[in-house]
Amino acid sequence: MAARILDGNAIRDEIYGELAGEIASLAAAGIRPGLAAVLVGDNPASRVYVKSKIAACEKLGLASIQVTPPATISTAELLAVVQDLNRRDDVDGILVQLPLPPQVDAKKILDAVDPAKDVDGFHPINVGHLVAGRPTLVACTPSGVMEIFRRSAILLEGANAVVLGRSDIVGKPMALLLMHANATVTICHSKTRNLPEVIRRADIVVAALGRAGMVTPEFVRPGATVIDVGINRISDPAQAENFFAHFPERLAAFREKGTALVGDVHPDVAGVAGAITPVPGGVGPLTIAMLMSNTIKAARLRRGSRASASVPAVAAVPR
Repeated sequence: MAARILDGNAIRDEIYGELAGEIASLAAAGIRPGLAAVLVGDNPASRVYVKSKIAACEKLGLASIQVTPPATISTAELLAVVQDLNRRDDVDGILVQLPLPPQVDAKKILDAVDPAKDVDGFHPINVGHLVAGRPTLVACTPSGVMEIFRRSAILLEGANAVVLGRSDIVGKPMALLLMHANATVTICHSKTRNLPEVIRRADIVVAALGRAGMVTPEFVRPGATVIDVGINRISDPAQAENFFAHFPERLAAFREKGTALVGDVHPDVAGVAGAITPVPGGVGPLTIAMLMSNTIKAARLRRGSRASASVPAVAAVPR
């Protein structure tokens, strides 16, 4: 029996519908939330990501500012850019698109973002609040995954959850959010022994290792919920033949284009899992939706009493 497909695009549209009402409430109070995106240099993938974030702002009616310093910028110069955005009252959220050029101290830059405007949820103060289970701005991808669980009626309380990956951006905050939801959480990584055996015990698997198709059907317990955070581009025909042997339409599309986007989970896992997110069209749309939600939440918190009558933000805090 094929897995239920957890459609990220449909869930994103549901969230956007709710956010539209909140944006209208803020507009009635004279507030238009604003997001500033800092895109350093000309990394093609980063340019695509920022463009999609700006497009989401335009779709929802949020203000957006794009700052595009050259790839030669120094840490000190980029700090000055961030500090200027911290001071601007029309900027409620600041995102610094990663990766940054090698000569820039990325941690120093991210730590310089005002925690109240840290819509990526990377600042140590916001991470500390997440650890303590206090209301905060949470990293967008993990909070998007939590929305998938919530809106798809997937039970977390008492579930055995395995998180593959321990990054600050996805793995660690994902594990914390699952713990706050009363799941029993195991974090796995490149040094984990007997990885397939550990994953097979899980009711819920969140794969965020950045390795194409690493999770294969024999890793997954029948009926488990599998969330694929990975986005990997493949161009090797032999690899595509392996990935899409049971998906002729995707194989034909690969042959036409010469590349395809795949996740960290092999497509054949859909024949074993009870529910699964596709790549593309699964977690990705939720990451941007939660960035929009965080920007609106930051505006409401920053503007104080003027925004107090607005509706509570979507997925604000760990439950």
